[in-house]
Amino acid sequence: MNHINKKAISSLGYGFIPKEFIPKGKNEYHLRNIQNRSGIRYRKLTAAEIKVLEKNDNSSDNWSKVLVSDSFDPKLVKRCSFFGLVRIGKLEPFFHEFNNLRMPVGLYNSTIISSDIGDNVVIDNVNFMSHYIIGNDTMLVNINELATTDHSKFGNGVLKDGENEAVRVWMEICNENAGRSVLPFNGMLAGDAWLWSKYRDDEKLLQKFKEFTDKKFDTQRGYYGKIGDRTVIKNCRIIKDVWIGSDAYIKGANKLKNLTINSAPEAKSQIGEGSELVNGIISFGCRIFYGVKAVRFMMGSNSQLKYGARLINSYLGDNSTISCCEVLNSLIFPAHEQHHNNSFLCAATVFGQSNMAAGATIGSNHNSRGADGEIIAGRGFWPGLCVSLKHNSKFASFTIIAKGDFPSELNIPVPFSLVSNDISNDKLVIMPGYWFMYNMYALARNAGKYTSRDKRSDKTQEIEYDFLAPDSINEMFESLELLKKFTAQAYARKTNKQIPEKDLSKKGEALLERNKEEIEELEILAEGFENSSRKVQLIKVPEAYGLFKELITYYGISQLLRFIKSHNIISWEKLFARLPRNPDRNKWKNIGGQLIPDTAISSLTRSIRFGKMTGWDEVHEFYNKKSKSYQTDKFNHAFASLLEILKLSPGKFTKKTFRKLLHQAVTTREWMTKGIYESRAKDYQNPFRSMVYDTQEEMDKVIGKLKDNKFILLQQEETIDFKKQIEEIIARFEL
Repeated sequence: MNHINKKAISSLGYGFIPKEFIPKGKNEYHLRNIQNRSGIRYRKLTAAEIKVLEKNDNSSDNWSKVLVSDSFDPKLVKRCSFFGLVRIGKLEPFFHEFNNLRMPVGLYNSTIISSDIGDNVVIDNVNFMSHYIIGNDTMLVNINELATTDHSKFGNGVLKDGENEAVRVWMEICNENAGRSVLPFNGMLAGDAWLWSKYRDDEKLLQKFKEFTDKKFDTQRGYYGKIGDRTVIKNCRIIKDVWIGSDAYIKGANKLKNLTINSAPEAKSQIGEGSELVNGIISFGCRIFYGVKAVRFMMGSNSQLKYGARLINSYLGDNSTISCCEVLNSLIFPAHEQHHNNSFLCAATVFGQSNMAAGATIGSNHNSRGADGEIIAGRGFWPGLCVSLKHNSKFASFTIIAKGDFPSELNIPVPFSLVSNDISNDKLVIMPGYWFMYNMYALARNAGKYTSRDKRSDKTQEIEYDFLAPDSINEMFESLELLKKFTAQAYARKTNKQIPEKDLSKKGEALLERNKEEIEELEILAEGFENSSRKVQLIKVPEAYGLFKELITYYGISQLLRFIKSHNIISWEKLFARLPRNPDRNKWKNIGGQLIPDTAISSLTRSIRFGKMTGWDEVHEFYNKKSKSYQTDKFNHAFASLLEILKLSPGKFTKKTFRKLLHQAVTTREWMTKGIYESRAKDYQNPFRSMVYDTQEEMDKVIGKLKDNKFILLQQEETIDFKKQIEEIIARFEL
């Protein structure tokens, strides 16, 4: 049966902190007094004020425990019950209005226990309010329960004095068997979660991460919940152990428990009807609406959960949106989109700029033998309609997966590929470079879209949105070697010739560079892409090979142009003098959307492991430092990539070569702009798209005129500017 304690009514509102946890020389209010930074000077009620309060049907167990400011108006308090120490700011006779909610300032129809209330607050019909500090001009209307416990952690994965390790809340990301669990904390970035979840073989590093998290928070019991200035909460049921920033708007929530809700005037967070959120941290500028269920979760800045979405044991990165669907045990980097009710993401690490189509079931462990499989997907992951994948699977950047059930584990190392399951011929078909050949519009538009939608109030951490960046370029280099190898193997099969393993790359390169017609007759098969015995066929290999080389070159030149502009270089001699002497196309890692050289990450983990870094603030300072040096690091990588693809040493990079490459960059840019236009123009030229419109005018009204497409016009303008910049450099450098 339920064990219900019975205590004297005179003790209600007192003894918030158990005596054994109150420091010597302190009382139960010592943390509350530190937390209350309102600056309000309190005094005791006068006899006349008490008389007015009692006349207005208010009561208190002890009126001497109700303290008020000098501008307190007792006439604005009606039908309230006070227990314990309650401190109230000024109350003045006017009303607040917010989104058509008009309520008089004051305290009405509420039970208030041991709380501090700021100036000109509206509190009406709060049935039970206990141990909260309320900011100025806050509106609290129609709330069943608003309470804080003495051991509240506000969503952080820490323990309070006297608590057992078993009650610590872990966030079980990336894997359903909790093998990559991390401790959430307010301010945790996606990069923190990735580092912690990734290096599971380094016990010392993992212990440091746990120590960093514990060190961020005081273990003392007795912290009050806080609600910031100008926050509006109405028509909610249960709000328990929740810390809420300023200017938040919460309406119609069913249950909010053990949360931090960050909010500020420049980045307001909102929570709407039917939401049930437990054990989570919500970053600045988030929006959560309409029946959302989230448990053991974190949301990055400017992210959204909507329309019944379920987010459980997962980290959702900045600038992301999840609607309707279910996401479990996942780590998602910034700019993720998942809008459809019947999509499912589970046990996955998704590196951002991703989009989940309807019917996609990514990461379902029900098609594996155990609940310990994982999906790892690079930037730009785009599984199409009704895609089902099997654990374990791994995908390079900007992989798009065609509709279908994929019966075996996949490892797709080639970026910008279309992956198709050819059931009729029982083979897997990979088209490398698909995006550049057939959907340049979407690829380029998405890069701009993610940038424009980045509404973080703090952008000190640089998130990479360009599809040509160190991670994808490195994958292109690796793919070129694979394409050469597989082409040579296909040639050997067709001609019944033996080619030594060490000569495959050289032979494949010769074929791809000089015998493209002959290659078109080859059946090029990949190895290690699918865990099955069936064929894995690569198509349009010569086209992809040429595109990858051209785009690596374009990447190098575009970064050279950025370098020239940002450093105001006015001559070839000055440029040549500043070019890296020993450029290195080193490995890079995606750390929560931020690209960082692998050597720097190794240095970071060593510094943490050996105690040179002592907290998460220092880790975040490392991110900021690498953000500041990112353009320099990226330029060094781009120049190294340029030399490598051209097979040049730094000393062989001459004026003549530079001039030739500038002209080539113009050609590439014009081809890309043309591809952007043509891939969108297909939608206007396809009779099966236009057949739903009776007239061209109707079509133009519905989808807009192609010639008025703002994104295409912008790309065309930027291409003109690009050509002008190159013409100016050729003239200024006397190339």
